[in-house]
Amino acid sequence: MKTDKPLSTLEYWLYRHYRWVHGVRIAIAFLASFMLIRILNIPEGSWPLITLVVVIGPISTWGNVFPRAIQRIVGTVLGSISGLIALKLEMISLPLMLGWCGIVMFFCGYLTLGKRPYMALLIGITLGVVVGAPAGDFLTALWRGGDVVFGCLLSIFFTGIFTQRAYVFWRLRLADALVDSRKIYHTGLSSNLLEKPRLNKPLQKLLTSLIKMRSLLEPACKETRIPRSVFEGIQTIQRNMVNTMEMQINAWWSSRESHLLLLNAPTLRRTQATTEQMLDALADMLRNGVSESDQLALSSAAMDEITGELTELLAQAEHAKAELTPVYGYVWLSLELTKQLERMRELIRLALRR
Repeated sequence: MKTDKPLSTLEYWLYRHYRWVHGVRIAIAFLASFMLIRILNIPEGSWPLITLVVVIGPISTWGNVFPRAIQRIVGTVLGSISGLIALKLEMISLPLMLGWCGIVMFFCGYLTLGKRPYMALLIGITLGVVVGAPAGDFLTALWRGGDVVFGCLLSIFFTGIFTQRAYVFWRLRLADALVDSRKIYHTGLSSNLLEKPRLNKPLQKLLTSLIKMRSLLEPACKETRIPRSVFEGIQTIQRNMVNTMEMQINAWWSSRESHLLLLNAPTLRRTQATTEQMLDALADMLRNGVSESDQLALSSAAMDEITGELTELLAQAEHAKAELTPVYGYVWLSLELTKQLERMRELIRLALRR
């Protein structure tokens, strides 16, 4: 897929209402598959429908559905072969057939705790489905295995229509997280407030959303071939930025004396404004899929200039009085936040330029 592709209005709407789209997709897929099975008069027709719901029901993104369907196909084929062997052995000796099933289920249980647990699980499930056919009825066994594969192919087909991708979900949610960070940053450092705002709930909500985003990393890697380390780096920096902002807000409201000094420091006020601009620019960069924007370039240039000024302010901290410690702590955190934003920009560039 093209990682820097901007989202159209239709795509943006579909991703914002993905639960509705997913529900409609499953409904249409189920009804269309049911009519196809009836028209073709496929034996054991309930198995494709069950497989369809199991494969695409819990998940909606291509990076999840496609590997899941492939693992189900492989597991079904191996399980069907094992089941056919078991049916053949049953005609010779029941104890021999039971021994064979025991061996297959042992390896199934062993592999379930490995790298591909779903595929291993399907081997055992399909074995149970196939051996459930009447003794010596190979045709029913073959139809059951084939129907499961047919259901997987239907799942891939319907998922490919208006495909939802975990990578795009990740881009949108990270953009939302950056915007929420900017709102918290702006509120916490507002010069119009007389007392420290209560931001515990917004901060907790933001951190919770970042944790939930981790479920998108693996399918996003599969869809784009972008190294997982890039996504992990962005997630880590975003989480660190939130923690830095929280400490900045605490330093901003630490004492009345330090608060008045910070309010009258033009360099720090410019830093706050530039930080907010850069957060918005990074969010726009993720939504629009462009590797660079004019606003981001201007914000980065201003941030480079401000970084030098903040470094000079930090150099004066050696002889600071004890009551001014929060001021210099705030300056250090501002400098740290600028570094995190710069690193975030570089990693987002890598994510948009595969």
